[in-house]
Amino acid sequence: MELSYLRPLFAGDGPWASVYLDATRAGQDAERRADQRWRSLAEALTRQGADDATIAAIGETIRDQPRRSGRHGLAIFANGGRVVLAETMTAPPAADLAVWAPLPHAMPLVAQRGEEVPYVRLVAGDGGGEVSMDGGGAPRRRTVKGGWSHLRYLHAAEETWKRNAGDVAAAVTDAAAEIGAEVVVVAGDPHEVPRVVGKLPPHWRDRVVTTGQAGGSGLDDATTKAVAEVAEQNARAAYDRFGSGPHAGGLADVVVRLQRGEVDQVLLVDHPESTDKLWIGAGDPRLIASDPSTLRDSGVEPVEVRADAALLRAVVGTGAGLLLVGPEDLDLPHGIGAILRDDDGETAA
Repeated sequence: MELSYLRPLFAGDGPWASVYLDATRAGQDAERRADQRWRSLAEALTRQGADDATIAAIGETIRDQPRRSGRHGLAIFANGGRVVLAETMTAPPAADLAVWAPLPHAMPLVAQRGEEVPYVRLVAGDGGGEVSMDGGGAPRRRTVKGGWSHLRYLHAAEETWKRNAGDVAAAVTDAAAEIGAEVVVVAGDPHEVPRVVGKLPPHWRDRVVTTGQAGGSGLDDATTKAVAEVAEQNARAAYDRFGSGPHAGGLADVVVRLQRGEVDQVLLVDHPESTDKLWIGAGDPRLIASDPSTLRDSGVEPVEVRADAALLRAVVGTGAGLLLVGPEDLDLPHGIGAILRDDDGETAA
């Protein structure tokens, strides 16, 4: 699971305000109801001790959000009078929530985003194409211009097709390399598609999924299916590695391994209702412990936090990965396990 977008949340000291809000503005009286929801959350933050400047910054961010159609939510994280991260959620949260705590409460956002598979999507045609890519953030697009449609002679058109196919393939290759794409979805002109795919380097050609639908729901469905299949393959591979390679099981064992920087990937059953706590120290994300005396004995003042928040900070800060699993997918003691790095510090194959 790609978690680099969370790094700004763990780069500074707390406390943090974490807000999850149903941002849907549809139906009668939608604006008034949205304002009421935010006022209730602002009051909750005040009761928990949040400062006025931070609350005001969140309110301003909510008001400035561009209007979107359909049901959706917002996840906002702020401290020190500024919003550090504001993410649109594809669906409203199960319930509006406002938390003031030493660490950001980011797990609900992580759980909704799920296993994100970076992909590149190409619509080829007219001797060019539009390349879009999504690496977990806002989708980006590039257009590669064609020009063969105005040529008068077939031979000249053939040469331009070849050149444009090479230009489009180069744009796809650059985009795929930029985000580490695991899927390349190609659609469009049936004559142009094989030209472009044939010019891709073998590494990216092996990740191509083609569809005849150049737009609309057909292309969206093909992309969704391809991404879901890769996510499932990644999960199965992680389960196999956990069962056959060096691993840790249970909260205390995983915490010790995170302290040592030995974890390649944490496997976690998300329990939003969990009341489990861990202790952390300021600064170093490896300052995490199941027992506060472990930190005190090292001269560190322990701070009690939600277990999932401490785990997220340690995962992001040590460069480990995270995979949320269902309780039926893998038998994990206390709902948590970890795949460990090789002894030389390299990621296990």
